Amino acid sequence: MTIVTFDYEDMISLIGREIKKEELIEKIPMIGVGLERVEGDKISIEIFPNRPDMFSVEGIARALRAFFGIEKGLKKYDLMPSSIEIKVEKSVKKIRPFIAGCIVKDMAFNDESIASLMELQEKLHLSIGKRRRKMAIGVHDFDNVEPPFFYKGVEPDKTKFVPLGMEEELNLNEILEKHEKGIEYAHLVKGKERYPLLVDKNGNVLSFPPIINGQLTALTPETKNIFIDVTGTDEKAVMQALNIISTSLAERGGKIEKVKIVDEKIKETPELTPFRNELDLKYAEKIVGIDFDIKEALEKMGYDVSIEGEKAIVHSPAWRTDILHPIDLIEDAAIGYGYEEISFFLPKYVTFGSRFSYNKIHDTLIGLGFDEVMTLSLSSKEKEFKTMQWKEKEVVEIENPISQHHSIIRHSLIPSLLEILSYNRHNDLPQSIYELGDVVIDGKQKTMVAGVKIAAKTGFTECKSIVEAILRNFGYKMEVEEEENEAFIDGRCSAVVIKNKKIGYFGEVHPAIITAFELEYPVIAFELDASFLLSSQ
Repeated sequence: MTIVTFDYEDMISLIGREIKKEELIEKIPMIGVGLERVEGDKISIEIFPNRPDMFSVEGIARALRAFFGIEKGLKKYDLMPSSIEIKVEKSVKKIRPFIAGCIVKDMAFNDESIASLMELQEKLHLSIGKRRRKMAIGVHDFDNVEPPFFYKGVEPDKTKFVPLGMEEELNLNEILEKHEKGIEYAHLVKGKERYPLLVDKNGNVLSFPPIINGQLTALTPETKNIFIDVTGTDEKAVMQALNIISTSLAERGGKIEKVKIVDEKIKETPELTPFRNELDLKYAEKIVGIDFDIKEALEKMGYDVSIEGEKAIVHSPAWRTDILHPIDLIEDAAIGYGYEEISFFLPKYVTFGSRFSYNKIHDTLIGLGFDEVMTLSLSSKEKEFKTMQWKEKEVVEIENPISQHHSIIRHSLIPSLLEILSYNRHNDLPQSIYELGDVVIDGKQKTMVAGVKIAAKTGFTECKSIVEAILRNFGYKMEVEEEENEAFIDGRCSAVVIKNKKIGYFGEVHPAIITAFELEYPVIAFELDASFLLSSQ
């Protein structure tokens, strides 16, 4: 949960209508958030992670205006046409390829609004940005630089600037060693031949994404015009973050001006066109359990709604990143109608639960010191085959993938587990993780369990003992056969055989694979047929 703390008077000024503090405190939880505490005029509320648009007082005020009927329906912002360009050079494409930006003019900052902006920026870094890996935001005093801007990759030792919060000019590697943020986020760029950099027409450095901005563009209470850049490895996350932060500033009276991104394809950002959704009215009423005015309920939650026969055409805001399915709209409709207005009833049937059969696998792996993770079932041929040095096999491909990283159904759990280790390579060792999940092999869905361990000292013998312990817990005695597997060191990989049936494999991961995932220590891995393990239970 994310905690947002705001001042009562500041909130009232943003809502635009006088509401008694007691009434505000009473009604805030009705929009689907939790009241954390009240200390004088300071009110703290809990926001669920799926609502990053409310990670600031401005976003909460926008939601409350609709809920209170002050400004019902979808909030619309005027976007001034683009007059500024960000030119993306090929040198940055393999490092941190995506960028978006905008200008927000005529801001009137005070200490509270600057603090709110900085807090929103960091909350988005942690949530949508996944600690800046997927995206990072730079906020700059626009009047201190001159467009057009250039986003490029540079050699780390040949570029110097004064980073935010310092007076000393440092090169990029020195920033990673000496600056607080450089030390914290060095793992995101360290070791690459070039680092990303955003500069203006005159070569002045605005930011070294995703690490730190330049001192030159630091915000002050006198700042009037802001330039926002959002860079990252995930284009969707980049666009979502820009939509949220730019519209939050517009809630303070700022005027948003688009920026033209000059890349392989030219586009203008931000893109605030609402998303069109269709909602079956009977389905919504069945889920909520009552017949109610869905149009009015959704307008109270900030949507534009029109009724066409048995369907509602719902336009959702571009900053609502959580609307993925009609059930998300139904949840908001129930909130807008009021949970307190929905009567309850007892279930018609009495049922009894039973222990989930796969729990024994979880208990076994946790007992062996492994932590469970869950990864996406969608993957890519590059990760599943090229990175793992496996020969490409026939797989189930997605007809219209949302990205090249999610274009096939995975055929093994191990690549995703190694990727998790890669994301956590800056954390302490040893690390032992496992996953119980589905894969598709030869066109058939199978449930597998796989585990990996990285440590300063580990190897084939330890992996063999782990697999033996798993099988012993299920009443099986393991037999092994030599296995040739390109992802493992030759001679240190074995097939797991039970009653003349191969049910998996284990071994010591090949150094080339370890290097491909940017790991630096020995890794062991195993993958077993989970359905077989439970067949005699």
